[in-house]
Amino acid sequence: MSKAITVSYEGNPCYEIVLEQNFEQLIGEIKKIGYTPDQKICIVTDSNLGRLHLAEIEKIFKSYFHTVSSFCFPAGEQSKNLDTVQKLYQDLIINHFDRHDIMIAFGGGVVGDLTGFTAATYLRGIDFIQIPTSLLSQVDSSIGGKTGVDFSQYKNMVGAFYQPKLVYMNLSLLQTLPKEQFVSGMGEILKHGLIKSASYFSWMKEHYTAILALEPDVIEEMVYQSCLIKRDVVERDPKEKGERALLNFGHTIGHAVEKLSDFHLYHGQCVSIGMAAACHISKEAGNITDTECEDILNTFTQFGLPISAEQLKAEDILSISKSDKKMVAGKIKFILLRSIGDAYIEQDLTDDQILDGIHSIIHA
Repeated sequence: MSKAITVSYEGNPCYEIVLEQNFEQLIGEIKKIGYTPDQKICIVTDSNLGRLHLAEIEKIFKSYFHTVSSFCFPAGEQSKNLDTVQKLYQDLIINHFDRHDIMIAFGGGVVGDLTGFTAATYLRGIDFIQIPTSLLSQVDSSIGGKTGVDFSQYKNMVGAFYQPKLVYMNLSLLQTLPKEQFVSGMGEILKHGLIKSASYFSWMKEHYTAILALEPDVIEEMVYQSCLIKRDVVERDPKEKGERALLNFGHTIGHAVEKLSDFHLYHGQCVSIGMAAACHISKEAGNITDTECEDILNTFTQFGLPISAEQLKAEDILSISKSDKKMVAGKIKFILLRSIGDAYIEQDLTDDQILDGIHSIIHA
């Protein structure tokens, strides 16, 4: 049974999130938007997806569109930069893409972010469609119109808010993910429960065996609930002027850990480590109890997520956290928990408080 969620932007319906177990409805959903066969398609993907699924997705698009090309770049965060964007610009120019044509982001978060940024800036904006293939991209990065690439050592420093025309998820692709990538996605999903819904967090704990076994009905319900939470937040705050910042729970320290690990850890693993530190700070601030903090960390561990970064230095993590783009007037915009399911923005943490949180993940 398919599910669909409408996402509005600035008060008007903007695009659909469609959850399916295959690609059978993809062309039908594209026709609903009003696209015609003479519009050119550029499928952007990475080397891993290209090897596994590009031929299949090209065949689907060629069944309707006359001109379908593809651009494949080396998989990994290391490719998420302006050099890759420049090569993609050149490919679009060589293939005579104009403002009426369409880009397809077929892959995980790196592919979606890079494709969206290219679409936002090529000819001042052409349409793009998200076909997220990883759990993390399905529940997080494909929704809300955040696009961007890394610049030097700064993650997502260059970007734009630019909405897709459709987000189409083939949930069966999750069965092909390496286990670590699936677990990485669980970092963002558990985050949704922690910042917005204690009942959803409890549901995941109750269903963790079925989730890790990738039981289709449970996975569909989980992805659907996470997409609803993400949709509700981005609709109320599309350009991160307030509430949307709550989605960054665990990300300030997590991004620093990600950088210092030279991206050898997956994004969701780093977010889990960052959330562990934020939970410690929340506990020390008198918000959550020792028992609640322990329950959260045990849940991360139960799902196979890390809660420590013992090989890193606290001062290095703090230093990189302070170069995060979420800084406001020289202060880190930190997300803490009042309780499970209730997060808030804190801009007055001292370096000592942050270091205390960092030490909790180094000496865990």
